Amino acid sequence: MASASVGKELTLYSYWRSSCSHRVRIALNLKGLKYEYKPVNLLKGEQSRPEFLQLNPVGCVPVLVDDHVVLYDSFAIIMYLEDKYPHNPLLPHDIYKRAINFQAASVVSSTIQPLHNLSLLNYLGEKVGPDEKLPWAQSIIRRGFKALEKLLKDHTGRYATGDEVFLADIFLAPQLHAAFKRFNIHMNEFPILARLHETYNEIPAFQEALPENQPDAVH
Repeated sequence: MASASVGKELTLYSYWRSSCSHRVRIALNLKGLKYEYKPVNLLKGEQSRPEFLQLNPVGCVPVLVDDHVVLYDSFAIIMYLEDKYPHNPLLPHDIYKRAINFQAASVVSSTIQPLHNLSLLNYLGEKVGPDEKLPWAQSIIRRGFKALEKLLKDHTGRYATGDEVFLADIFLAPQLHAAFKRFNIHMNEFPILARLHETYNEIPAFQEALPENQPDAVH
């Protein structure tokens, strides 16, 4: 639930099509937290401007500002929100189920997304050729999705790890959306993930966080 007002509420620096920002928007919505949305246009290089690098020396989104607290990693941000705002928990109590959630989130955030992010694809296009960008991204996504299908097959309910929305769902939803919308992955190859993708699109907190529903979206 992005807001245009200012004050003591949270501030999120985001880019509409960033899957890392997308995760944080979902988490904020699930927690019912209002926040000010500040767009950072990655295509125009706004993430490399000195004023933004003061917030995040790495030069990427998202960045969350909570009064004097500044965080710039989606995993760290979501865990911070979970600790500070424990209502509507994003992790189950069962330690094994928690581990499965962490593992699914890690597959997305460590094994899939970083290997097809904007900077890497641009580098690949320059050094190898623009026609190699899509096949590379598709190969990375398919490899990760095969692992996720195996990981989740004994744990899914309505959602990734049962009948409640948890951390795994927050990381899966943006990756599934990007795979389907941007990278032309045929989701019938991955029946568990395809079903989850459809389920996420029915949840208001997920719908509001979709890239196309952000203030800086380009249609």
